[in-house]
Amino acid sequence: MKNVLVVVLLCFVCVAQACNKEEEAKKKVSVDNLEAWLALPENERASLANYEFAKKALTKTEAEIALNKLLADKQANMLSKYEMQWNNRELTNAGKSMPFYYHIFGNEPSDGRSLFISMHGGGGTTAAANNQQYNNQKHLYDATMKNMEGVYLAPRAPSNSWDLWHQSHIDEFFNVIIQMAVIKENVNPNKVYILGYSAGGDGVYQLAPRMTDRWAAASMMAGHPNETTPLGLRNLPFALHMGALDAAYDRNKIAQNWKVKLDDLQSNDPEGYIHDVQIHEGMSHWMNLKDAVALPWMKKYKRNPLPTKVVWKQDDVNHETCYWLKTPKAFITNGGVINAEYNKSKNEINILENYSNQIQLLLNDQMLNLDKEITIKFQGNVIYKGQVHRSILNLQQTISEKGDSNLSFPCVITLKDNATVVENNIE
Repeated sequence: MKNVLVVVLLCFVCVAQACNKEEEAKKKVSVDNLEAWLALPENERASLANYEFAKKALTKTEAEIALNKLLADKQANMLSKYEMQWNNRELTNAGKSMPFYYHIFGNEPSDGRSLFISMHGGGGTTAAANNQQYNNQKHLYDATMKNMEGVYLAPRAPSNSWDLWHQSHIDEFFNVIIQMAVIKENVNPNKVYILGYSAGGDGVYQLAPRMTDRWAAASMMAGHPNETTPLGLRNLPFALHMGALDAAYDRNKIAQNWKVKLDDLQSNDPEGYIHDVQIHEGMSHWMNLKDAVALPWMKKYKRNPLPTKVVWKQDDVNHETCYWLKTPKAFITNGGVINAEYNKSKNEINILENYSNQIQLLLNDQMLNLDKEITIKFQGNVIYKGQVHRSILNLQQTISEKGDSNLSFPCVITLKDNATVVENNIE
């Protein structure tokens, strides 16, 4: 009888081992199929969404392998499309062009270079006047940068309108600049900074919150915010420099008002809203480079691409993603706010505020343990508890826009009407 039991147990073990080997083989096929797909010329590839292998569940290790392959492919595609433009120092997109200048300061750190994107003043004036401002911006902070490390890059705005730095095409130009600087100059995507003077400061007010997941810190010099607010700056250290006598358009009064707003936001959320507001006494629109202290101040900070709490306010130029949150285009409302947080030790996400009928939660293994059940709550009430799965398709879709491995996610969960949870791209 004992012999029979031993034989049965051995058979059970063998079957289990065979099943495990079969499952592992299937997963290896998924990665092998991805390699075959990537080997095709880009214009000959059918959408990954058409392939079953792209929706098969992956292990953490397999997801990491797939991510590395997808990132290498994305960077190769960026080089194919933009390397000549980068070398010629002029990008083109959607019928517009953006010339740019850059200079590298200091020795390259072991964790990659910093990138400072510095926007010129001018605005609604002649092309010649904006060209003069662009040429001035190229070397405005040379004396400061000589004692620092980084790629200092000054772009020339594609237009000569008053809102030259906060039109919608700027976001995509900067998306390309960041990716190409990472590829060409070994910039660390967690050390990218944005600053600007006058009309360039207007642009910082706008671009800092709406592209907040790309910046390590931001500095606004002598600008005007127009309709934007500081609410979306929760995870972005923000410096504001203004001449106390800079009364045009009430810049000085508004800067002081932003200080009060940022103070209040940080008081209510002490882990967020790092800021440094300096109103320079006796200074008018030109601050005689007193604002240059903003560059070493920014340099103290690195981006956290996966903050545990996100406050996302939509601008009138919409973005579908912010850190680990996504709102599909059809569900975006100007001015809408989403406030969400995750807790790694509890393996849970809590949606605190959400204006949209549909949002997506983008998850990776740095945020939560994806091999265990996760809990999703809306305003503290559990709406989902269960296993989620990684897939190649989710990785490919989340890395395709920004080409940033820090903002890649193998799991995507759709939340409908703050009540229903659906897992994306898994079969």
